[in-house]
Amino acid sequence: MEELKPNRPKWRQIYEIIRERIKDGTYPPGTKVPTVLELIAEFHTANMTAQKVFRQLREDGLVYTEPGMGSFVVEDLPQDL
Repeated sequence: MEELKPNRPKWRQIYEIIRERIKDGTYPPGTKVPTVLELIAEFHTANMTAQKVFRQLREDGLVYTEPGMGSFVVEDLPQDL
């Protein structure tokens, strides 16, 4: 687990970690990203914090969610990733 800094919002730091994992291919296009529960377990954070991470990932066009299946990395990643 990466060390989160106490002087920055947790959700923003977790978002940046997941974004970097998408960028470096840890989570390639079309693959499933960790669930809210998995983020909570990995980063020892609250449900609302993990929800904010997913909201931002969706808004930025990095993931999409299939109800009942989970969230996946988009096939066509933004050029400015």
